[in-house]
Amino acid sequence: MKSLKMIAIVAFTMLGTAAFAQTKTDKIKVLGNCGMCKSRIEKGLKSDSSITSAEWDKTTKFLTVSYDKKKLDEKAIHQKVAALGHDTDKAKTTDEVYAKLPGCCKYDRTGKTEKAH
Repeated sequence: MKSLKMIAIVAFTMLGTAAFAQTKTDKIKVLGNCGMCKSRIEKGLKSDSSITSAEWDKTTKFLTVSYDKKKLDEKAIHQKVAALGHDTDKAKTTDEVYAKLPGCCKYDRTGKTEKAH
């Protein structure tokens, strides 16, 4: 009987903890070109412990990102992406950060997703 009570306490504790987890997933358009962009975006975002997953598709240019909405909001995600050197529809990287990207990563900053020439 004692072990059944302990199992119930552990189960309710786990359920309570799960109920407080506030994970949100967003899809964000992120400009970039290649595998190096993909690696930079994903690794850069995943270095934040509040972000549980980040996957950028270089064909569609969409980032799917999951994060703890109690610690971050969508605006913060856009700002983090811009700090890595990539424009979104809500945040633009600085010219200085963009200039440091490798040549293959320099996308057209007018909003097109093909590589700038």
